[in-house]
Amino acid sequence: MSPDRLTLAVQKKGRLFEGSEDLLKRAGVKLAYARDALLRRAENMPLDVMFIRDDDIPNFVASGACDYGIVGENVLYEMASRLPRVARLETVTKLGFAKCKLKLAAPNEGTIQRVEDLAGKTIATTYPGLTDKFLKERGIEAEIIEMGGSVEVAPRMGIADAICDLVSTGATLEANGLVAFETVLESEAVLIRGPRAAQNGAAQTAELLIERFQGVIASRQTKYILLNAPKDRLDEIRAILPGSDAPTVAQIVGRDDVVAVHAVCTEAVFWSTLEQLKGAGARSILVMPIEKMMA
Repeated sequence: MSPDRLTLAVQKKGRLFEGSEDLLKRAGVKLAYARDALLRRAENMPLDVMFIRDDDIPNFVASGACDYGIVGENVLYEMASRLPRVARLETVTKLGFAKCKLKLAAPNEGTIQRVEDLAGKTIATTYPGLTDKFLKERGIEAEIIEMGGSVEVAPRMGIADAICDLVSTGATLEANGLVAFETVLESEAVLIRGPRAAQNGAAQTAELLIERFQGVIASRQTKYILLNAPKDRLDEIRAILPGSDAPTVAQIVGRDDVVAVHAVCTEAVFWSTLEQLKGAGARSILVMPIEKMMA
């Protein structure tokens, strides 16, 4: 690896890969085609992207083999509970995708309905470090059984009394007669930085890439609203616009009683928001996504 090229580790397949690929594309990174799927070079900046297993990413970054990495917080914190060098990694920013929750769950007709009921029980999980930390913080003593997969079948097979597993929709839990009763961790993809990244000659590239990532994240969470509003109700309409500090107000040709309002809204825009705006006299309301954004 050239010290003048930035190296970024991402998951080679799965939901985290899809989110990372989309983030890089939206950030304007053009990756060259390569037969070796493990490494692809960017065509328009000094950046190399390594595609590896998600649970290997923290180690690659901690060892200095990669400068930065995109990894789920669930994987990062589980590795950090076992390896001090991973625990020292810096989280640069949250990336807003690959969101999931690590939850405790038990049979829906069983006696375990809260954390305190786990005392003296057995818990199956692929996240023993996070599970153990959670239980110790609450003073609960239980036996943790580490599994490589198929955790949700453990109670039905008599392997464990409860489980601690990732949950997205909850459909898998329901299919196995389980119900979640406590959240251990809310996780999403994050950008992590290694200890040698600051010494790398590609620090300027890193700064540019981080700024672009943050711009992509901000644009996803932001909407552009255009509407026509009665002049005498402008203050009321401005108060309804979500997360908008100073909308642009422009005169409409031929109308003295109506103005055009353009606003960048940094909070969610729901149908109820549009209904409130309409109730305040706003008309011709348009809500548009923002493709790119830079502060």
